[in-house]
Amino acid sequence: MNFPILSTLIFLPLVSSFFIILSREKKNNYSSIYISLFSSIATFFLSLFLWYSLDINTSDFQFVEDKSWINNFIKFKLGVDGISILFIVLTTFITPICIISCINSVKVRVKEFLIAILILETFMIGVFCSLDLVIFYLFFEAGLIPMFLIIGVWGGPRRVYSAFKFFLFTLLGSVLMLVAIIVIYWLTGTTDITQIYELKIPKEYQNILWLAFFSSFAVKMPMWPVHTWLPDAHVEAPTAGSVILAAILLKMAGYGFLRFSIPMFPVASEYFTPLIYTLSIIAIIYTSLVALMQDDMKKLIAYSSVAHMGYVTLGIFTLTKQGIEGSIYQMISHGLISAALFLCVGVVYDRLHSRMISTYGGLVNYIPKYSFLFLIFALAALGLPGTSGFLGEFLVLTGTFQKSYLAAMLATFGVVLGAAYMLWLTKRVIFGFANNSEIKNLNDINRSEIIMLVTLAFLILFFGFYPLPIMETFSVSVNSLISNYETALTSN
Repeated sequence: MNFPILSTLIFLPLVSSFFIILSREKKNNYSSIYISLFSSIATFFLSLFLWYSLDINTSDFQFVEDKSWINNFIKFKLGVDGISILFIVLTTFITPICIISCINSVKVRVKEFLIAILILETFMIGVFCSLDLVIFYLFFEAGLIPMFLIIGVWGGPRRVYSAFKFFLFTLLGSVLMLVAIIVIYWLTGTTDITQIYELKIPKEYQNILWLAFFSSFAVKMPMWPVHTWLPDAHVEAPTAGSVILAAILLKMAGYGFLRFSIPMFPVASEYFTPLIYTLSIIAIIYTSLVALMQDDMKKLIAYSSVAHMGYVTLGIFTLTKQGIEGSIYQMISHGLISAALFLCVGVVYDRLHSRMISTYGGLVNYIPKYSFLFLIFALAALGLPGTSGFLGEFLVLTGTFQKSYLAAMLATFGVVLGAAYMLWLTKRVIFGFANNSEIKNLNDINRSEIIMLVTLAFLILFFGFYPLPIMETFSVSVNSLISNYETALTSN
């Protein structure tokens, strides 16, 4: 294919943001929403075409675009494989949902908010398409700016504090990765990822370089104990900001482990596996216990995200087929489920302006459609069979049992805790008696909310019963990743 489909996919939202800048917004004029929605849907369908056109029987990068950028020193190189395409489709699917949510949740500076969302979409897609370390780093870090503004301008009462905490944590963690990229160029003479795979980094440098990349990915994931920025960011961010943060931005770190840490530093990945196991198990159990104690719905879901990401890192570093496939599936599934849960919080927050669990109770008696959908998402979050949340955790635990019985048993205990905090949340919010007289006057979900939540519920149930389209897409790429890893260990 000679058409630069990846560049088009990346920069279409950015170009659309300029049309929004030029549009003349009047009172009750939704022109900026229509432009951004049309753009994001077009980007989504383009990504679906890319997925459909991908040859899933090879692990090679496809639709490669390779252009010299800075004096042949840095290449603007793009490409996708069976792993990255799924994250691209997830990104382009979540973005229009966030734009639809703006109709109910964002009341001021809507035009600027939509511009920030579209620019952020460009950077997120760029991360998953990059085949050059410098290009990846630029997209990876550039996404901090629109997200910083989304939290800091449209967030809650402590938005400035949360925005700066988010920015400083993630930026400082990535400084060491930048230094590591410079060292890799000094060692190999290139920043082209595919060439680095072939040249292989000397094992005496791998540990320190692995730690440098880990410092960035651990914060972005986030892993314990550098997770403290996430609950604050989620609580203060507007609904669309929380959805993007949980559904997409956290997945960049998991993708980074798969794309860089394991294939570029196989010896170091083997060496630091016990560290990853330890931090992952602590994250799963500790943050699940913290989630049980929360009285803020957003904070509870935020801590549950840290626990679910613990399963992701655990599965990735089992370095087994089941573990890695489970981690990828868990990331895609969590993207859908976390987005749905934060949208559910946004629905009731827009009506009563409270995220406190004690404000609610007995919602099933007054807004039954909302309550039914909330129950589906809660059950999916705790990993009920028949939902997409089950398969990822099951495969991760299967892979972990092959490597460490202790880690697997502790992680399984985390599943029990996950069921405890999600059922406890559902009981207090959906069932029981109304704790607030205003609940009796609540309106059930409107048309835009039905579109968002029903679509997510359908996908969560569909991929729960029929995961084959996703599993087939990344299967060959995962096999190649494991094979190359084992070959690298043998040769060293």
